[in-house]
Amino acid sequence: MEKTNLDEGYSHALGKRQVQMIAIGGAIGVGLFLGSGGRFAAAGPALVISYAVAGVAAFFVMRALGELVSYRPTSGSFVSYATEFVGPWAGFASGWMYWVNWAATGIAELTAIAIYVHLWAPDFPRWLTALIALGVVLVVNLASVKAFGELEFWFALLKVVAIVAFLIVGLYLVIFSVEGASPANLTSHGGFFPMGFGAVLMSLQAVVFAYAAIELVGIAAGETKDPDKVLPKAVNSVIWRIAIFYVGSVLLLGMVLPWTSYSAGESPFVTVFTQLGIPWAGDVMNLIVITAALSSCNSGLYSTGRILRSMGQRGEAPRFTRSLSSRHVPVGGILMTASVYVVGVAVYSYIPERAFTIAVAISSLGTITTWGTLIYCQIKLRQAWTRGELPRPAFLMPGSPYTNWLTLAFLALVVVLMPFADEDQRLAFYLIPVLAGGIWGGWRLVNAKRAPATHVQQRVVPPQ
Repeated sequence: MEKTNLDEGYSHALGKRQVQMIAIGGAIGVGLFLGSGGRFAAAGPALVISYAVAGVAAFFVMRALGELVSYRPTSGSFVSYATEFVGPWAGFASGWMYWVNWAATGIAELTAIAIYVHLWAPDFPRWLTALIALGVVLVVNLASVKAFGELEFWFALLKVVAIVAFLIVGLYLVIFSVEGASPANLTSHGGFFPMGFGAVLMSLQAVVFAYAAIELVGIAAGETKDPDKVLPKAVNSVIWRIAIFYVGSVLLLGMVLPWTSYSAGESPFVTVFTQLGIPWAGDVMNLIVITAALSSCNSGLYSTGRILRSMGQRGEAPRFTRSLSSRHVPVGGILMTASVYVVGVAVYSYIPERAFTIAVAISSLGTITTWGTLIYCQIKLRQAWTRGELPRPAFLMPGSPYTNWLTLAFLALVVVLMPFADEDQRLAFYLIPVLAGGIWGGWRLVNAKRAPATHVQQRVVPPQ
């Protein structure tokens, strides 16, 4: 594997231990810890179908990413791949949509932190809680990539321990029918589809958000030691993470308590431990959820800083995003994203009830764009190495190109369903032409700046 010159200046300080945990941590976030409560209330036990179907799509996205990384690892990730295999406009569009994704995700995560800290300190201003949390992850990201990797390692480890603990406790409760836990809860209180199959379809957008950030390991490729050995294993392990951590957890949540016990205002994991009569366990889980949100916000600053620098080097983002600190950190891009988080905190202070769900819906648009970009770029890579134009990667996506088109169809379905769902998803759907128009206008400005240089170059180069 050869790294691109867009990775110059970075410190390749992420080791196997950190990359594996970044990959695992990317698959466990607030979408599961917090969002699944509201989804249970809206869809019932059949929510597990949404997680399973979206999990299959997420697996193929990760395998597509694995083939692309096997071909060439880069911190520019899918932006670099889109530029190479589709065209500069595709790299520009996917890069800015990814930034929109993480800008909205970060706001959602900071909102979640404020919600959970509020349970312990109801009189403390929520907006100030979110601002303090942002300050913590900003300092870590500006310190060094090693500091980011180390913090993410421990955050991810906490999330894994929490999920494993719940799985063990949940299985015990179900097997021995403790406190009413039973597989019968999946069909009681209105059946497996109490709100109808349509509610399951409408939950897909929020479930896709839950899987967001699994692609982070691809961005970490540009700062990884021995990417040939480390990254394929990290990517390939996604299938059991999805099966156990997501589908397994949601299935157990539906068995341990009736779906009517869950609500959008509380983590379903906190609900379970609180109803078991172990108050301290609920507090511990609450702390885990806070660290999960911090982890996601931490990852957002990390990934957007690298993506913005990659785009800035091509003149597709503000000039200051190119800047790299003495600690080999893309400080310009990180600060740009952090400034949007501050604006999000201000908005949250005005509409605290809807801030999280609105941010989730907008973020999902970026996630769908990113996943679609990776899937399509892998198709183009496959066509290139099939024709003998590029070397055949060692790590291939299974079932390609058929699995590619099925995954793209699934992503299109999620978008088509958004205007028929709740008010917040409709708002996000109606923002699509606004985002498309903004990206189109930005691309025209970028090309206008490039045109004079191209014209001069064409005049001075003698004909062949």
